[in-house]
Amino acid sequence: MTNMSQTGFVWHELYMWHDTGTYAGVLPSGHGILEPEENTENAATKRRIKNLLDVSGLTEQLIPLKPRAATVDELCSVHTRQYVEAIQKMSAGAGGDARMDTPYGHTPFGPGGFEIAALASGGVLVATEAVLTGQVKNAYALVRPIGHHAEPARGLGFCMFNNGAIAARFAQKYHDVQRIAFVDWDVHHGNGAQKIFWSERDVLTISIHQDRVFPPDSGHITDIGEGAGRGYNLNIPLPPGSGVGAYRAVFERVVLPALRRFRPELIIVPCGFDPAAFDTLGRMMVHSECFRWMTAQVMQAAHELCGDRLVMCHEGGYHKASTPFCGLAVIEQLSGIRTSIRDPWMIVFENLGQQELQPHQDALIKKAEELLAGITA
Repeated sequence: MTNMSQTGFVWHELYMWHDTGTYAGVLPSGHGILEPEENTENAATKRRIKNLLDVSGLTEQLIPLKPRAATVDELCSVHTRQYVEAIQKMSAGAGGDARMDTPYGHTPFGPGGFEIAALASGGVLVATEAVLTGQVKNAYALVRPIGHHAEPARGLGFCMFNNGAIAARFAQKYHDVQRIAFVDWDVHHGNGAQKIFWSERDVLTISIHQDRVFPPDSGHITDIGEGAGRGYNLNIPLPPGSGVGAYRAVFERVVLPALRRFRPELIIVPCGFDPAAFDTLGRMMVHSECFRWMTAQVMQAAHELCGDRLVMCHEGGYHKASTPFCGLAVIEQLSGIRTSIRDPWMIVFENLGQQELQPHQDALIKKAEELLAGITA
């Protein structure tokens, strides 16, 4: 297409129909002690992002990308066939829980949940193909269920299929793209990509997350991959309370140098908004302008290293009132279009104490900088 400044956007109403049931936050309700309410992972924040995009006028300036369902073979490029078939069987009945026999990380879904999850994975595939074929410059896939916790043989933490990892395998198989980098800034560890690509040097996985918030005992700075993949898995487990100063330091001192050393052909960002200050499932202090800045950094890296090829797939973010402004900031930056909307939460978030880089945060980042030696192009 002639105008390469445009951004692709994936959305489908069925994503909002993914049924996570009546929960008490992140735990099953009942047992005589947990009063039922809605699951923390519900449609609200995702729908409100889309609503704000509509109200701002930005939606109509994006390139709509119609999602399709990922095939079973595409799902099985990163998941075991036994796991995929188990999800299909539960989905054809009353629904179930994709966490299988894991004692934590509840991932409930209702009847027909497999079809919606396959459509979410397929939405990221469509976004990836549009970027790689030059139909769009970059793309944002506002999909649900999210995916970055899903491992080969289990779902976890609301994630059924690993949407970003499936897209990476698709790019490698069908578009002759081998070197792919993940920059995951969800507040929770990107354990799915870590496990899937643990022994591979053609996929660089970077996860910036709150230290040990979820999954439990996961995402340690010492977890760097093994075999051929040794050095190609980077974890930056920031202390709780980290704000804009810490995130900027991580990008400037670890993420961007790692990308330049690796020289990817495609960058995938599992984009979670739960590092934001009011989020219910994290204890960080990021605001919408920081998300805008981080997006600008990965865009610049994509421009320098891989012909602007950047795909962002939606992950966490659970505060109904503030999360939509983070989403708007990211998609404004991707598209290069600034709307008239201004984030009303900024006056609160940017004035929080200790937004600046703190000494204990700096010490952790210095340790992470040492990991760069393990990465070569």
